[in-house]
Amino acid sequence: MANYDFSRVTWRKSSRSSTTANCVEVARRDAVVGVRDSKDRGGGVLVFSAARWADFVGGLMRVRA
Repeated sequence: MANYDFSRVTWRKSSRSSTTANCVEVARRDAVVGVRDSKDRGGGVLVFSAARWADFVGGLMRVRA
């Protein structure tokens, strides 16, 4: 399993998130996307390939339509 350094990336939180809600943040690094808990930024990072992340987001967009 590869280790990815997400210490120097820009994390983004959904514009629909409030400051008190439980949210996730995402960051792209090379060909992977990291996902972390916005309330536990020092915790673990789930790592997905950029292609799998695009599939996931695309699925959400279809459900939402």
